[in-house]
Amino acid sequence: MADSAGTASTEPVTELDARYSSDGATPTGWIQARDHLENAEVYWLSTVRPDGRPHVTPLLSVWLDGALYFCTGPDERKARNLAHNPHCVLTTGRNALGEGLDLVVEGEATRVSDHARLQLVADMYESKYGSDWHFDVRDGAFHGEGHEALVYEVSPSTAFGFGKGDEFSQTRWSF
Repeated sequence: MADSAGTASTEPVTELDARYSSDGATPTGWIQARDHLENAEVYWLSTVRPDGRPHVTPLLSVWLDGALYFCTGPDERKARNLAHNPHCVLTTGRNALGEGLDLVVEGEATRVSDHARLQLVADMYESKYGSDWHFDVRDGAFHGEGHEALVYEVSPSTAFGFGKGDEFSQTRWSF
């Protein structure tokens, strides 16, 4: 199988949790979930502060080669949290009970500094979000409007999908 960028990716193990699903529900397919991850506009990043308290913030992200990418300033709380503990959760979905698919992606954030990869991610940001999200790539980071932004990659280790509407379902994907 190939993802949207045309590279090979491994299909995760898909399981429906019947305890939290409607009778007769079927698991959400990974292709559908991946399409939602690729097309979502706003994501929520959850990290852990050094003292153990949680931190959650909205951000923009792009899906590429089986991973989510996001950026943040080096002095922002999320960057400081990830320097201490790379485990994080990215979520996206629809803020409605009667429809949609909510997604939760668990993984470890890895800093990206490779120029070619950063340029590809920067191009995807601008393509997805428009020219207001243009970044120049230099010195292993994004640069725009006088600010530096570090870029992180989160490859899912586990993901969950919560289908809502006429039929509720809870799907788990293990990678």
